[in-house]
Amino acid sequence: MSQTAKKWTRAKDFVGVPKVDDFKLDEETVSLSLKPGEVVTEALYLTVDPYMRGMPFNIGDTMFGEQVARVKVSNNPDFPEGCLVVAPVGWRTLTLVSNPQKPSIFGPLLRRIPDMGDLSPSLALGCLGMPGLTAYFGLLDRGQPKAGEVVLVSAAAGAVGSVVGQIAKIKGCTVIGSAGTKEKCDWVKSLGFDHVFNYKETSVDEALKEFAPNGIDLHFDNVGGDFSYAVLQNHLKTCGRVVMCGAISMYNSTDKLERSAYRFIIYKQLDILGVIVSQYKDRFSEGLEQLLQWVKEGKIKYRETVTEGFERMPEAFISLFQGANIGKAVVKA
Repeated sequence: MSQTAKKWTRAKDFVGVPKVDDFKLDEETVSLSLKPGEVVTEALYLTVDPYMRGMPFNIGDTMFGEQVARVKVSNNPDFPEGCLVVAPVGWRTLTLVSNPQKPSIFGPLLRRIPDMGDLSPSLALGCLGMPGLTAYFGLLDRGQPKAGEVVLVSAAAGAVGSVVGQIAKIKGCTVIGSAGTKEKCDWVKSLGFDHVFNYKETSVDEALKEFAPNGIDLHFDNVGGDFSYAVLQNHLKTCGRVVMCGAISMYNSTDKLERSAYRFIIYKQLDILGVIVSQYKDRFSEGLEQLLQWVKEGKIKYRETVTEGFERMPEAFISLFQGANIGKAVVKA
């Protein structure tokens, strides 16, 4: 017994901003006759994230990404039919998982979703998933914010930045956020950020001269490029810190970066800290427990931009680079 499933693969290499015809919708046959230990999962929600732009795909590879799935058929007592899991199995509707405990970059291949009460399971891809964990460990473990410090968060309306700013407020910091539309800025302000500016209307130099005249202690960088260059050069305090999380402004560039910030890093003795959430996979339960508590207490608020339909995966992915999402972008299969 088997069933036909759909999957999105790479049809072409990305050149600049990804295009719809860079992807191909294929079909595959998934066996429902399972060996001991095997399960078949069915996608409910799939994530699209900017980092996927830089993944080392080959032509014909299935697009990478996590999904929230329901176990459709099971021959594994640890994953009974109907249970919900998070799995980094890519852009596919059905997946035969032969070894659910197989290690992945995010821990075991299948991870049971904890009881979230009335919350949508899609949050396991957002503030209660990889973006939330990136914010949690990136800010607290790498950035180590202290009460009274000034924290700047770029892409503050995104899945990671919005959580970073709220945790920084919980820790007693003054938080400045940047976003690219009035709607996004209004939402970020509603999250409790002290100051928010639209970087398309107000330059980072103008904004920070007003909001942080004495400088920035910690910059959580999701953007890179000219924005980050200006912060490094003009606004970080001596011995300030930068957590480098993303560089969405540069992902689609076809030119080499012409200017270097290294001299400012040296002159100001800055700590530049990269963050990859997979290094914390052994502590995910710790982070998720705290994030869930903050969400239930109303200390962390969230939004999702939901695209309906598996066939619209490329459209949802491309929209990330057009600034279309507020909060976490997900696709409902």
